[in-house]
Amino acid sequence: MRSKRALINIATSVFLEIVKIICGFVAPIMIINTYGSAVNGLISSITKFLAYITLLESGIGPVIKAALYKPIMKKDNKEIANILKAAEKFFRIIAIIFIIYIIILCVVYPLLINNQFDTLFTVLLILIISISTFAEYFFGLTYRLFMQADQKKYIVSNIEIVTTIINTILIVVLIKIGGSIQIVKLISALIFVLRPLFLNIYFKNKYNINLKEASKDYKLKGKWDGLSQHIASVVHDNTDIVVLTIFLNMIEVSVYSVYLLIINGVRRFVESIVSGIDATFGDMIARNETENLKEKFSVYETIYLTLITIIYICVLALIIPFVSVYTKEATDANYIRPLFAIIMVLAEFVFAIRLPYNSLALSGGYLKETKKGGWIEAITNVILSIILVQKFGIVGVAIGTFVAMMIRAIEFMIFSSRIILKRSIKIIVKKIICIFIQVIIIILVNKFVISSHINVESYISWILYAIIIFIITSIDVLGINYVLFNGDFKKIKGILKSLKK
Repeated sequence: MRSKRALINIATSVFLEIVKIICGFVAPIMIINTYGSAVNGLISSITKFLAYITLLESGIGPVIKAALYKPIMKKDNKEIANILKAAEKFFRIIAIIFIIYIIILCVVYPLLINNQFDTLFTVLLILIISISTFAEYFFGLTYRLFMQADQKKYIVSNIEIVTTIINTILIVVLIKIGGSIQIVKLISALIFVLRPLFLNIYFKNKYNINLKEASKDYKLKGKWDGLSQHIASVVHDNTDIVVLTIFLNMIEVSVYSVYLLIINGVRRFVESIVSGIDATFGDMIARNETENLKEKFSVYETIYLTLITIIYICVLALIIPFVSVYTKEATDANYIRPLFAIIMVLAEFVFAIRLPYNSLALSGGYLKETKKGGWIEAITNVILSIILVQKFGIVGVAIGTFVAMMIRAIEFMIFSSRIILKRSIKIIVKKIICIFIQVIIIILVNKFVISSHINVESYISWILYAIIIFIITSIDVLGINYVLFNGDFKKIKGILKSLKK
């Protein structure tokens, strides 16, 4: 049952991210071509400034899920109600703080960007974009976290799939009929308000858990230790664009956001694989199934690292050709930045490598033990980005992100191996060396054999190029990993057979 739920969660999460990736490319290029790169940069910048409010949520989100695993396992509805009620109170406080933050942002942000746009134009966009974020904290985030802990993330994914498709269709229609950017973003925000409302309704209809009966004095332990746990993630997602907003201009923000659109699409796809399995590992930790966890994680680790190595090698080869086709009609900015693209993809690759180990620490509730690394990563990213952006521009912030990601990845790999899995760190070192060799091999093959024979000028030729790169990369990575980690691949076959029963 546990394995089947994990598989369903992974499948729906992956499908959701495919939908998000496809739909996610539609709106930005239409905005760039219709309203200009500067407007696209402004929207990206505002979105990132608003995302800083998630620093507050990240202090309690992982704590809530870790706290829910045992009472869900024991079907202790009273304890579940206590946890969810405490979470609901916290998120409603965040919603109030968010309103105050929005007011401050409406005053400060137009000055921060040196009035590159009319103040009323900018303030309206801030207010409109903030609507869906407010609704999520006030109505739905508590239930989203519960669904994830209860291994029913597929419910959340299905709701997001439907609203994402509807949102994209409406954006296309509105832009085609000449709607203003404010109208386009307002309709988009209102569609996303439906997500938390649907989750709220589903929870109340399907679960016999009454939050009104929860203890008023119940308090969640460790929520402030959890604050630093996701700061690195939020800084990783948002600091670069904030630094570019302050030190450069909206054109550079737009360039960054186009690459980020691609990288974030890939990252969300990768995260969907982890998010579908973390509740399973959390359940094993709650039951103290150490040997079972070690065995299952080793198999999952091999599958995961094999998959992301294929994915990110392909991204390295394909990102610049894709951007050249995607932005060929945009003449108000230079979107072809090879060095920036390479550094950003490598930074994301490092981030992806650490995800399973990060997930283990969060599932086990090891928030206090790993919080220092979060602060070190956040501070490193901010300081390096500010220093380097002034000399190297957009490449500088990418370098800051890459270095910060390396520091945090090393910490999580060492901590998870020694403390949670109780195994030698040599196991992961061997796998990382294997990844490095595979990356070098494919880069050389692409540079001297493939790219010299294919000229990418359209989406069709890009797809052809992508298929060739994917096939060669898959053969190389799967072949090498099958030889080196044959034991894990045999166990994978056994797991797949058990799922058919």
